[in-house]
Amino acid sequence: LPMAFRDVNARRHIGLQQLSSLAFTGRTFLGPMKSHKFIVDESTNQSTLICSAVRLMESLDLTSAVGQLLNETIQAQNKEFKTGVSTLLFLVGAWSNAVVECLQQNVPIPAIVSVMSEGLNSCCERVQCLQIPIHDVKKELCSSRVGPKAFKSKTGQVGCDGLTNPWNLQRFQRDISATEEVIPINSCSHQGDDCNFKKCLVSPLAGFGSVASVVKAVGDKSSSALSGSGVTASSCITWKLTHSRHFSTLGKSHCSSQQGNFQGYLSGPSADVCGCCGLGHLAMALSHGNQTSMKLLQSIAAYQQERAECSGCSQINVTEIVTCCVLGLPESYSCVSSGFVTLVSPEQATVIKRLADKPLRILLMDGDLMEQYRHLGFNRPLNVRTVLEHPNPQGGSAGDVWLSRMSDILMSFEVNLVLVKGNVCQNFMERCIASRILVIGCVARDVLCAFGAATGAQAVTYLSQLNASCVGNGARAELWTARDGRAADLGERVPARISAGGIPLLTAVLTTALPSKAQLLEDQFWTSLYRLHHALKDGRVFAGGGAVELLCLSHIQALAEQPGRPGSDQAVRELPGPWPAEYKSIVLQALASGWKQYLSVVLCNTAKASSELQAVASVDHHLQEAAACGSPSAYILEEFRRGGVFRGGSDPFPDQVTDLKVCDNVAAKTEAWRRALDLVLLVLQTDAEIITGPRRNQILNSPVSSEFMFL
Repeated sequence: LPMAFRDVNARRHIGLQQLSSLAFTGRTFLGPMKSHKFIVDESTNQSTLICSAVRLMESLDLTSAVGQLLNETIQAQNKEFKTGVSTLLFLVGAWSNAVVECLQQNVPIPAIVSVMSEGLNSCCERVQCLQIPIHDVKKELCSSRVGPKAFKSKTGQVGCDGLTNPWNLQRFQRDISATEEVIPINSCSHQGDDCNFKKCLVSPLAGFGSVASVVKAVGDKSSSALSGSGVTASSCITWKLTHSRHFSTLGKSHCSSQQGNFQGYLSGPSADVCGCCGLGHLAMALSHGNQTSMKLLQSIAAYQQERAECSGCSQINVTEIVTCCVLGLPESYSCVSSGFVTLVSPEQATVIKRLADKPLRILLMDGDLMEQYRHLGFNRPLNVRTVLEHPNPQGGSAGDVWLSRMSDILMSFEVNLVLVKGNVCQNFMERCIASRILVIGCVARDVLCAFGAATGAQAVTYLSQLNASCVGNGARAELWTARDGRAADLGERVPARISAGGIPLLTAVLTTALPSKAQLLEDQFWTSLYRLHHALKDGRVFAGGGAVELLCLSHIQALAEQPGRPGSDQAVRELPGPWPAEYKSIVLQALASGWKQYLSVVLCNTAKASSELQAVASVDHHLQEAAACGSPSAYILEEFRRGGVFRGGSDPFPDQVTDLKVCDNVAAKTEAWRRALDLVLLVLQTDAEIITGPRRNQILNSPVSSEFMFL
């Protein structure tokens, strides 16, 4: 094959320029106030709304080697952390430009690689002082609340701090009869194990200014309508608070009643940042201004933390969480519902209506429910051609025989509900609908495992393997409705809820009136969820809002300005290596320029600076203040405790009663830095691009033909 050779390791380095151009497209994704982008497919004229670097890379035609490397790096970061991708993409572009400037100043490539790697390692060590342990997060994030004092929210609800104080607890219980905001419970259409709510529940999330709210059982005659919500609150039992460890009866555990007896919605129109699970503040700080995801996260965290009191696990279990995008409803209707919420066809919805109020026998299928399906690893005999697997003496096609056999198997075991991991044969689906059997395909493995544990069902690969021990009991199906009882009339797809007694599965129902925004909302939710998950996994978080990047910038500039001797800060010391001080200073300044660009772009995107020049001036001001303080880390921590390093301008939480700060993940952020620099240095060290294939004439006729040498 003809080959062409191009030298890319010139002073202007083509590979680094390509990296910079690709990364520039994602500048507006940086910071909490992201700008959306429309991706338009010219072949179909269809458009998609995106707000993440991952979706951007998926939408671009990355035919170059550098583009493919960038995409692989972003996909690796997203697969492991689900966050930090925008930071990675931006720093790739910023450091690519910085390295090109070093090349133009005749700095040797080995010096660039060595000094930049050592500089980043030094930064990662330096910023450890900005890590906040999880158990100290509430104290750090609520520094404006000192002592057990009472406060009043905008809704007129009375809350108080220091609720572990017995006196404050008694005072709160006396005042609980004030105006409560009730979280609606899904309508209960059956009387099984999944419908045991005849008790008062404390909602962990009701009103940003309140500490807890009461969910009352349905059926009490003494009901009072809540103003503005259109929801009726009732209570038929004595006041008893059971779903908060702050208000539960001392010495007694309510875990047994919590398991499997919670049905309906876990989140209402608002949420309490001082949730009983202790993760309300952390969820808000990690949401970076996305209030919809924040409220859903607080509901999930409160529910899972309550269950964790039994299991002893304090982590957020992401395998017990799924999402379902419902179109046609406002975004304010987004909520968390127990069980598995999915979209079904109108014909399946008709079957669900007929199966309502009945306990269902459930079957789990670990594969496709199709005649041609064979499990992974199945090998057909060699030199054998299968004409007909199951001869039918009575005549009829082989497909009809298979449909009849499979339908007979389901009916013989009285199966009402089938959850299939893969695809379902359309003809078989229609036959099951006619027999009032609900079959749902494309169900995630984690959902199958959850229903298996809750109902006792065992997954099978083929229906021919089915026996009585594989069928589970106690599942229920109903059509999903919004908090106010409003049904989602979506035409082709109808939301349905599948549940079972004791199932820990939760579904984040994301509602929107814009179909192009559904994927965006789902991405934002999973990003926020994994931020909380990794924060608990790491056991600590970074002080956010630019605090970490500002300390990195201060630290690197101190190293660059004083390369021969330690600075006033103990962490500022000479980097090891054989390179002259002049090279070190140039490379370190280039590394620092990436942090400065990062901070200035974030300030511009969040409207805290009207121009990039003003943003750079603000960053320089803080650098001078930090240097004058003598200890940049102490200055930055103090600014963070006062409400953030870069205060003013647009507030991610404009309607909050409390002054909460922003936090970042430790492992995700530092790994994004390392991956960005590793990619830049990898491209820097490539010296040639060799093209193979029948592209000789195309390259010869291109404007860059003079750059190639044909082999």
